[in-house]
Amino acid sequence: MSIESPTIHILLNELEQKLHAYSPELARMFAQCYPNTLQTTTQILEDGEVFVFTGDIPAMWLRDSTAQVRPYINLAAADRDLQKIFRGLIRRQARYILIDPYANAFNSQPSGQGHQSDRTSASSPWVWERKYELDSLCYPVQLCQDYWTATQDASIFDENLHGMFSRIVEVMCLEQQHSRESNYFFYRPAEECFLPSDTLPFGGKGTTSNFTGMVWSGFRPSDDACKFGFHIPSNMFAAVILGYLSDFVRQFYQDFDLADKATRLQAEIRFGIETYGIVNQPGYGPVYSYETDGYGNFNMMDDANVPSLLSAPYLGFCKADDQLYQNTRAFVLSRANPYYYEGKYAHGIGSPHTPEGYIWPISLIMQGLTSNDRAEQSALVQMLIDTTAGTHYMHESFHPDDPTRFTRPWFAWANSLFGQFILSWLENPLTTG
Repeated sequence: MSIESPTIHILLNELEQKLHAYSPELARMFAQCYPNTLQTTTQILEDGEVFVFTGDIPAMWLRDSTAQVRPYINLAAADRDLQKIFRGLIRRQARYILIDPYANAFNSQPSGQGHQSDRTSASSPWVWERKYELDSLCYPVQLCQDYWTATQDASIFDENLHGMFSRIVEVMCLEQQHSRESNYFFYRPAEECFLPSDTLPFGGKGTTSNFTGMVWSGFRPSDDACKFGFHIPSNMFAAVILGYLSDFVRQFYQDFDLADKATRLQAEIRFGIETYGIVNQPGYGPVYSYETDGYGNFNMMDDANVPSLLSAPYLGFCKADDQLYQNTRAFVLSRANPYYYEGKYAHGIGSPHTPEGYIWPISLIMQGLTSNDRAEQSALVQMLIDTTAGTHYMHESFHPDDPTRFTRPWFAWANSLFGQFILSWLENPLTTG
């Protein structure tokens, strides 16, 4: 199943000596982590479509599969084999969204594997899990944008992709009015729940939400249930990708009605974030909340999984030096955030999805990717070196006082993203000096 890319192989050889001079540990980590998605979790199917599973779970998440391959996008222009991977994954994601736009994870075949005991408003043997997560509709559009920007290959824009774009806008518009108009519900029987947040309250409909212009989400990017239905980071992401979607359907399909609808939706989401999603936090000033219901209730936190508040510049929602973002960043990277943890080897953001006190490498990587501070970036590189527990791989999470205590030994997204961070870090020689 291992897929070898000559371009990635050349890059690894070019960087080996430079990284080894900085740290032999870092050189080994980069060589193992950066190609990990292609070597272990990417399958080219008989029809040319591509299935990318997460690692230790044999299902494909729309979010994770995009995030796992994004670190290779800058190499795709010069690598036809990588282009085939991206095209095949884009086609597979479009197929899945047309099967069920509310599902977050899918099987490679209609095998009926996964959480088949969940009670929800529709079912399909293709679906591994049907947790509706707004960001799951955003990542496939981001992948199209990344691929088009890198390659200018218009062959991806077929009618299935047009249908995917239309379905995404349709669902987002409907879920602006979730409490009034949507028939989506999700309930997991208690005996099947790994965490209480595996299910939605109130008969699977979630807490009541007001109309704000934002789009409701049942679950967070961590797959945990939202406390309040308007997940601000996911709405930030939606506001960004709707701009790409509008441009695509104008340019490649001349679908001006859909383009206008996407543009209006984008403006409504931004209005909702600015009007309902900002809170004056003592000691920090105005900051973005993590979730709200539009009735004045807020969940003040950040989660390691992306989209997160920390990742707003990475998503393209704002600049890293934006003052409101800087206020928010200071808040989420402090003890005021209930999921910010400190220990002997690291300090950073964790998640209610993993054990209390555990930090996610993804959050440390994202902190580095959104930082303009070279010293901060280098300190984060060292934290990552110090916390692999001798495996030289990223994990889902680890205990900052004892990195040998970790979750998920095989987590391809974190591995690939680590490679992206190191490449970004190397671009600035002052960072590594």
